Amino acid sequence: MSNVIDDDTRTSDDGELTMYTTSWCGYCRRLKTALKASGIKWQEIDIEVNPDAAEFVGSVNGGNHVVPTVRYADGSTATNPSIADVKAKLGV
Repeated sequence: MSNVIDDDTRTSDDGELTMYTTSWCGYCRRLKTALKASGIKWQEIDIEVNPDAAEFVGSVNGGNHVVPTVRYADGSTATNPSIADVKAKLGV
């Protein structure tokens, strides 16, 4: 998968957190802001640019391309999680 990364995106070298997004998603922007404020690093992939990512998101959301969808290092996923949910999963 190719990554769409801008200057405001934190990338995770250890693959701990991947967030599937779109450029227009308000919930995605909210989660990115909260991750940044919490010092949590992530990798961001835009599903409108990356067909493989869109297929993955659909596969974990009953065929729907719902964003943000988060994938953790253990392979589990969450759809539109709160920052509290992400922190709890990461043990932060």
